[in-house]
Amino acid sequence: MTATTRKDVPLTLEGGGVELRTRAIGGGFSVGFVSLPQGTDMGPAFKGLPGDACQCPHWGYLLKGRLLMHTDGGDETYEAGQAYYWAPGHVPVALEDCEFVEFSPTEDFRTVLDHIKSAMG
Repeated sequence: MTATTRKDVPLTLEGGGVELRTRAIGGGFSVGFVSLPQGTDMGPAFKGLPGDACQCPHWGYLLKGRLLMHTDGGDETYEAGQAYYWAPGHVPVALEDCEFVEFSPTEDFRTVLDHIKSAMG
């Protein structure tokens, strides 16, 4: 069995108030602790990926804030206290300061993170 806390997970991505901490948790999945300040639009970070969107599925829980999710199927708004599943092909925009915890397939997540890091370059 594996367990971890936010403070024990290394910083994977940081900039402009965005903070992402990730660690492999087991079973081919990673946990991500995410903070997005109000106004953050992840669209530019996903440019160049298929559909210019995140192609990794995520299961999680929004701890704080409100988030708008753009998808090919339409836009959805998520609020603190909601559990979610985001299929591949999504672009989040923080309507308020957001904090969430999510679980993602490690290899899919790594591919997206490598793309973001190279774009930040």
